[in-house]
Amino acid sequence: MVASAIGGAATIADPSASKLDFAQRVLVGATAQGLVRFDSAGGIEPGLAERWIVIDDGRSYIFRLREAHWGDGTEVTAGQVVRSIRRSAAERSRNALAPYLAVIDQVVEMTPQIIEVRLKQPRPDLLKLFAQPELAVLRPRGRDGSGPFRAQPSGGGVLLHAVDQTYASEDASTPASRSLRLFGERAAVAIARFRAGQSDLILGGRFTDWPIATSVGLNPANLRIDPAQGLFGLAVVRREGFLADAGNRAAVSMAIDRARLTQALMPNWTPSETLLPAQLDSAVPPALSTWSIMTQGDRRAAARARVALWRRTHPGPMEVRIALPTGPGATLLWGHLAEAMLRIGLTPVRVAIDAPAELRLLDEVAPYDSGRWYVNTACVACSPEAAALIAAGREAPSLTERAQRIAEADAALTRDAAFIPLAQPLRWSAVALRLDAWQRNTRAWHPLNHLRNDRE
Repeated sequence: MVASAIGGAATIADPSASKLDFAQRVLVGATAQGLVRFDSAGGIEPGLAERWIVIDDGRSYIFRLREAHWGDGTEVTAGQVVRSIRRSAAERSRNALAPYLAVIDQVVEMTPQIIEVRLKQPRPDLLKLFAQPELAVLRPRGRDGSGPFRAQPSGGGVLLHAVDQTYASEDASTPASRSLRLFGERAAVAIARFRAGQSDLILGGRFTDWPIATSVGLNPANLRIDPAQGLFGLAVVRREGFLADAGNRAAVSMAIDRARLTQALMPNWTPSETLLPAQLDSAVPPALSTWSIMTQGDRRAAARARVALWRRTHPGPMEVRIALPTGPGATLLWGHLAEAMLRIGLTPVRVAIDAPAELRLLDEVAPYDSGRWYVNTACVACSPEAAALIAAGREAPSLTERAQRIAEADAALTRDAAFIPLAQPLRWSAVALRLDAWQRNTRAWHPLNHLRNDRE
């Protein structure tokens, strides 16, 4: 089997030393495992831990480790697992999930087979974090993991051999494939490879590349869309000039016709006007903007009036720089955003995703189902009030208080118009029909050892 992961080269990198791109996440997830892993449906299955219990009202997770080995045959020890988790959760860690691991108080080796993770506050969703590739246990020097695959460079890609048959259980629906070749590459190259019949799978497709996938004649039966949940919208990154005022930031949000925007990229892509996709662990449903009941025409009229009022006392150019990624999907998005800005009297300027800007696109799938991830990620340059509520949610001593702080932070961010939601993240794959164990899921994550119902 041959698979492509959209991104840079597929290399094994230490998640505690740098943020992984998608191809690196796929390779780390294939060659290393944490205490638990995601299955094909986005659920939790055993990894290095064969079983676990949660005690003390969700403040203590106790894991019993199974027998596992590094690439050279030496045994994975509880001490190595403990040190890996500590390194990921350390204050100076560059792990992308480190801000959500600050709740960990201690990681303790209780016996050679049992470790305990003690928390400062209860976190019922901790296992979903531990299942992420960022929490995979790697041997620091060798940067190798304990499977389910071993990797070796091969022809510009990576050859993966299945060595861990833990997942080839008695249930014949979940065997590990024996071997596969993985490429980390640009979307256009991955699509050309798939279209030529030289690969069986593309993972990691985004809105930026969707127009390519739909315009080159790929069989619609091979294109799969995940019901991904996360953030897709514009974060305010500079609260200066016109965007220094919350009412003006709201005017920018009102100007955007989300329905037309999403329809232009994919007909069944649902627009979004709230920061949270659902209530999740918030005390109340997602906060709505005061203008949410207005028609699109009324929204734009109100936004134009707001810009005109500002111009009376602030003459001169009113530029708004919008940082976007490359790709045809991003160009389509830019066209709709630019039209919206021009219609209300602003001058939009497109800049690179990492360039200085007033607004920057966030396109991230949530690693776990907590409103805290949403409010914390959206708060790039939010109000002191919202930032304080987000911090209070992190430190809340009970789940009830945490839910209330999350709700208050959601409401504060919405009032502040610090984030402009557009839709849920668009994630797609191209899947050969014989890979019949592939399943849609909200994590948009598809482990390479869970793709077929029959052995190769």
